[in-house]
Amino acid sequence: MRIQRVSKAVAVGAAMALALSACAPGGPGDSNPTATDSAGGGNGAEVTNSGLADLGDVTTKDDTIKLTVGAPEFISYNGFTPNTYSTYNSSIVDRMFAGFTYFGTDGTIYPNEDLGSFEKISDDPLTIKYTINENAKWSDGTPITTADAVLAWSVQNLNLNKGSKDKPLFSSVSTDLGDTVPKGPQGAADSKEFTVEFKEPDPDWQIQTWMLHPAHVVAEKGGLTTEEFVEAARAGDSKKLEKAAKFWNEGWMTKPGTLPDEADMPVSGPYKLDSWKAGESVTLTANEEYYGTPAATKNLTFRFVEDAAMVQALQNKDLDVINPQPTVDTLAQLQGLGDAVNIQQGDTLTWEHLDFNFAKGNAFTNLELRKAFAMCVPRQQIVDNLIKPLNPEAKVMNAREVFPFQESYQEVVDAAYDGRYDEVDIEGAKKILEEQDAVGTEVRIGYSKPNERRTNEVAAIKSSCDQAGFEVKDAGDPKFFAPGGTQDRGDYEVALFAWAGSGQISSGQNIYGTGKPQNYGKYSNEQVDAEWATLASSLDPAVHKEQTKKIEKLLWDDLYGIPLFAHPGLSASGSDINNVRHTATQDQIVWNAQQWVRAE
Repeated sequence: MRIQRVSKAVAVGAAMALALSACAPGGPGDSNPTATDSAGGGNGAEVTNSGLADLGDVTTKDDTIKLTVGAPEFISYNGFTPNTYSTYNSSIVDRMFAGFTYFGTDGTIYPNEDLGSFEKISDDPLTIKYTINENAKWSDGTPITTADAVLAWSVQNLNLNKGSKDKPLFSSVSTDLGDTVPKGPQGAADSKEFTVEFKEPDPDWQIQTWMLHPAHVVAEKGGLTTEEFVEAARAGDSKKLEKAAKFWNEGWMTKPGTLPDEADMPVSGPYKLDSWKAGESVTLTANEEYYGTPAATKNLTFRFVEDAAMVQALQNKDLDVINPQPTVDTLAQLQGLGDAVNIQQGDTLTWEHLDFNFAKGNAFTNLELRKAFAMCVPRQQIVDNLIKPLNPEAKVMNAREVFPFQESYQEVVDAAYDGRYDEVDIEGAKKILEEQDAVGTEVRIGYSKPNERRTNEVAAIKSSCDQAGFEVKDAGDPKFFAPGGTQDRGDYEVALFAWAGSGQISSGQNIYGTGKPQNYGKYSNEQVDAEWATLASSLDPAVHKEQTKKIEKLLWDDLYGIPLFAHPGLSASGSDINNVRHTATQDQIVWNAQQWVRAE
């Protein structure tokens, strides 16, 4: 469903191992190659483009498909806060909410005609008209209207605050709409049409988030009518909205295994929450009030399974679809199952990286120490040993906004990076540490455990960087990225994870911009901010490319972090499950789960 405009990136856990959905964008407008795009198993509908398959008339089958995208626990119905926006949580909640667009398998943007339509009615100023399907309604029967768009705008509006933009009223992972669309959605609160007028051109206007959660529920919890909520939001009356915002921030957060009251969590998509077994699974069931193409299968059960146990569970038919971390052993095990399974592989817009912690007092606020660490990280060894066996074409990644398989990649890298960290330089790193009187500097590398590949990455880094004089420690923790966990507290020097993107043009602004919600390491560079502002306010692809070159160079010169590699995609499904298709985007294998169905 949800086509976010957040860093439009999702932090990836198992595939990346984290619980934060944010991610590096796919690059300056490039279209990414797609892998084999059949509907899976040879039994489903054949697909000729990267969008959803045309399955004809669909009748929901009374069946349950069991799947896993990783071990982390479900967090919340509200997956749009910094602490709940993750690939794991999004894989579940995105099945429940409808947006005006969705990403195809290669990052192509498609309209979601179930919800409605949109059209650009002016270039200057950029103005878009949205029309909501007359039959579109929440699962409790309440019509989906302009009021819901106003809530989505309010949530992403830093101008609604507690006296300062540093204290936003809504704790949202995306915060740019208050400035980019100052007036918000225009139209009667109960209408099916609204327009939005952008202050500046927005290259990602098609994937701005104009639908999130039910405005009527949030308003009621705030002691307001829906109309009063809309009026207060448009008037910028933060005081009047405080109670509603508090509910949006916290009201859907419950203890594991306990769902909010059903009346408080209506959905706009094909599935709704049915049950939650703490530490085991979450089950979604078909939304009988859905106004669009119905779900092909009644129940989807998301089990929380570690990577090491996935293949055996698939073989035993305890799972029907798995999305494991790609490893050589996992692929070999899947291939050993023969015709019992279908294996999906291909390029992805997910990339692994090491991010420094720039919080005050951290050792890596010192640029010289960041350089020394970059000198000793054995990037080529990591790719050769852990990635090339899965993708022989894999290479060390030397950019953040474009991928090695994209057409503009080499041009951007040539303009931004001189290759200085391509080869390990232990002596050079050792010299810096001695000059900085920093021999013995502790480097806690945090990541979400269990994750075999990341554990191996940290071991390789430790073996190399300890020789230079660092003291690398494996700080992997199952709760590293959980709310209140190690990453949240800043108790690390380097974070190891991945961003999962979908080809957005300006999403990186939310990761590298000063004070942005997905800038977890507290990085700040005024020139980087300025270059992003130029990129994000242009509709010209030539400007996007040139700005990307400038930004990449600044991030290399400043050593924001160290890119490692693009993730190879790997998933598998039982041969009796139709329509399972690989995607390069952040939605991962569940992107079209509403179309999955067991063969007769």
